[in-house]
Amino acid sequence: MLRFLRSLLLSLALCPLAAMALEPVNINTADTAALQQINGIGPSKANAIIEYRKEHGPFASVDDLVKVPGIGEKSLMQLKPQITAGTTTAAAAPAGKGGAVKGKK
Repeated sequence: MLRFLRSLLLSLALCPLAAMALEPVNINTADTAALQQINGIGPSKANAIIEYRKEHGPFASVDDLVKVPGIGEKSLMQLKPQITAGTTTAAAAPAGKGGAVKGKK
């Protein structure tokens, strides 16, 4: 009976973690705090992702994450189940990149 109660308590304690694991983090819209919720992403990698996104615009796919300094193929494979590139809007693109076509009104 004691074993059952311990298992039940452990299951209940892990439920919030399981719910978080079901919904991937959108690397195109997440802020630093949200990125740090990803297992394997700390403050410096979160900041690197945001800086890369500001400079280059939204990620076309999660595979583009390897373009961020400090994230390689091995890291990407561990991160993939936890992330998505989601859909982006024009507002997500940095100023001066991919805006209106010049010469057309």
